[in-house]
Amino acid sequence: MDKLSWTIRDVHKGTVSALAAALGVRSVTARCLAGRGIVDPDLARSYLEPRLAELRPPAGLAGLSRAVDRLCSAVCAGERIGCFGDYDVDGVTTTALVTGFLRRLGATCLPRVARRAAGYGFGEEDARWFADQGVSLVVTGDCGTSDVAAIRLAAQLGADVIVIDHHTVPAASAAERGGEGAAAHPAFALINPFRDDSTFPFRGMASVGLAFYVMQRVRTRLRELGFFSSASAPAGGSAGTGRGRPEPDLREWLDLVAIGTIADLVPLAGENRILTHAGLRRLGERRRPGLAALLARAEVGLDEAVDERVVAWKIAPRLNAPGRLGDAEPALALLLAEEVGAAEVAADALERANLVRRAEQDRVAGEALAALEGADLGPALVVAGKGWPSGVVGIVAARLVDLYRRPAFVIAIDPETGIGRGSARTAGGIDLYRALERAAPHLMRFGGHAAAAGLTVAAEEIPALRAALSAAVAEAADADAGSERAADAEVELGEVDERLADELASLAPFGKGNEQPILVGRRLHVRDSRRVGDGSHLKLVLEGAGGAVRSGIAFGLGDRDPGPGAAIDCAFSAAISTWGGGRSVELQIRELARAGQ
Repeated sequence: MDKLSWTIRDVHKGTVSALAAALGVRSVTARCLAGRGIVDPDLARSYLEPRLAELRPPAGLAGLSRAVDRLCSAVCAGERIGCFGDYDVDGVTTTALVTGFLRRLGATCLPRVARRAAGYGFGEEDARWFADQGVSLVVTGDCGTSDVAAIRLAAQLGADVIVIDHHTVPAASAAERGGEGAAAHPAFALINPFRDDSTFPFRGMASVGLAFYVMQRVRTRLRELGFFSSASAPAGGSAGTGRGRPEPDLREWLDLVAIGTIADLVPLAGENRILTHAGLRRLGERRRPGLAALLARAEVGLDEAVDERVVAWKIAPRLNAPGRLGDAEPALALLLAEEVGAAEVAADALERANLVRRAEQDRVAGEALAALEGADLGPALVVAGKGWPSGVVGIVAARLVDLYRRPAFVIAIDPETGIGRGSARTAGGIDLYRALERAAPHLMRFGGHAAAAGLTVAAEEIPALRAALSAAVAEAADADAGSERAADAEVELGEVDERLADELASLAPFGKGNEQPILVGRRLHVRDSRRVGDGSHLKLVLEGAGGAVRSGIAFGLGDRDPGPGAAIDCAFSAAISTWGGGRSVELQIRELARAGQ
């Protein structure tokens, strides 16, 4: 085993001491905060207990005012509004949020989500469907930036389109403005933080978070118009509108924001961290019938915390399952269900779809691993197979990243057309979108963002695509070669107790942009070790100085078993395990090496 690749992040000792004293926390916790640049005690308190009041107003989010004006006009005039979302979790949660909120305002809102057979995004068939329903305004979620042909058709058929999206704006249209000028993007309004004229300081939001902001502004504008009932207006009518409806509380939809944000692998920093923190709390209350039923199917107990891991490993895969197999409609039905009976039926449908998805995923993963066995892997993994369901290639790509620690591109080739549809997941901070831009001459279509992306390619172009992506990834890796993985603190094993684990948990939710704190322990004695699960994981019992003993789990490190009696160094995160109804500290080991190597 090689030496640990983690170095200890350098922070000022005086700053750590002052922060620990001001907050009443362990010095290790203070080091973690300081290492994230949080050194002011007041800012640290806000970080440890995020509040919705700390959200920055979306000033500078291009297209927002135009979209809000059009939505308010449609609501007040009783227009039929359509809402279209992509088939993944961000798209479905965005659709559910917009639909649910607009219906609460009394609007007629017709939702529709993409079907995988029709391809990614808002298509011409969708534009015609909304026109046939008499829809005069369509809101797209998690798609639309690149769907210019379908949006132009919708306009020709009499419907304005508002795009709420967060995917990278293609360079060819980066200067376009929704609704401005002859060469503009055809959408009535394009809300995308990656527009080059958008000055909102945080670009990392998922579409569902952007939709939350849009609906918040719609509510504010309608309040100004006297749309809602108040103490001075009778319930039957209010000034200017005659509606007099109660004002919705947007916190009701924060559970959807948390799920979509976590599932879409966007940074859990800034606005995302605040929204996700509040949304997880809402989700834990299980107020939405569909999500309560889904948590029950996933065997998440009523006394079990619903955190980002539960969302990522138990909720998101089930919401994604129908869309991966074809039609995401059952997932949308679950999120919109208002009655327990309908929620239970939808949850059962998702559970069945998830079982099928897992079987297909395992089959494709097995074939992909067989194709890679003995191959010259290179800096990027590019693997393709005929007849693979395109809906599971993203999950397989993520599994390959975990195993091989490099970006993975997994492509499902339609044997009839010879067209491949693929998904990519990143590793080592490589920007997938930029890599795909470099390989664009070999692609029919691509989109996404830095951490996750999709592509369409002709089968005969895959060898050239593999070479182009490997070159792009190698170049990006070379540019980043000087960076190191930094751990937060070196600790004695006895320091890692329940109090410390609880304190470190207060830095959650964890994810990209807010990684779980990493600690390093040295010269730990292995009292017991064994491979578990399918043999790819490692269960350890470690003893430190002074006789402190802790259990640990090393996912994906089953082939690195040091054996009982060995002395190791390891990098790990500390978590609370409630296995068997008890409560104990568990080390989640990221890397291990022979002591002193």
